[in-house]
Amino acid sequence: MTTFAPDSLALNRKLPLWYQVSQSLRASILGRAPHDPLRLPTEDQLAEHYGVSVLTMRQALKELETEGLISRHRRRGTFIEPSARRAAPVRLLGSVDAIVAQQSGERTTVLEHGPEPVPAALAEYFPDLHEAAAYRRLRRDGRSGEPTNWAENLVRPELADLIDLADLARWPMTKVLRDAVGVRISRITDTVEARLADPETSRLLQVPLLSPILHYTGVTYDESGRVVDVARIHYRGDRFSFSVTVEAD
Repeated sequence: MTTFAPDSLALNRKLPLWYQVSQSLRASILGRAPHDPLRLPTEDQLAEHYGVSVLTMRQALKELETEGLISRHRRRGTFIEPSARRAAPVRLLGSVDAIVAQQSGERTTVLEHGPEPVPAALAEYFPDLHEAAAYRRLRRDGRSGEPTNWAENLVRPELADLIDLADLARWPMTKVLRDAVGVRISRITDTVEARLADPETSRLLQVPLLSPILHYTGVTYDESGRVVDVARIHYRGDRFSFSVTVEAD
């Protein structure tokens, strides 16, 4: 029987391996195409795929089972739940794969894209550019169709030439840049603040003007320290909460 093929993962030894594996597999599950198989490879095959022990893989699968994304059956195997979807709370944790996972699993529409002057508020991130590629996308709940957030991304032009819009309709920009374009991402700096909905956000998210929203800014750096993407995401305040986990060294 054909099995689901999860994405690859570059492990960060500073974070728990089971956590990284669970987040990577979670992102693969939530971003899967409708025709992808529901059956997962065996524990041994997954452990070999991710380069971890079977015990670590088992712990990662237990996490996904608790979340309701997979079900495990003795002698039959492990299967993706057909109704698997991202839970409402967004948690900003400690890896790029965690950010990818939190942004996966929603219906995404690319509203518009094209070159634009770099806004004054973002000029510090692109000191060598006068113009960058802008993308605007609307995300909806996969079940109800209700708008949950809309995102603006400003990307370096030479990278935008390599971006397929079909990928953006399926994956977060972070994943597209890393896995499709081949950018070696070193870090992402996140800022979350409370704001009031402006007319554009009010219209897109179908909320009253000046109602509370959560405004996220994510600045993505490549391994040379250069900013490759600045994301500004506007979340409905009645649909999301943010928490940050800090691990001791």
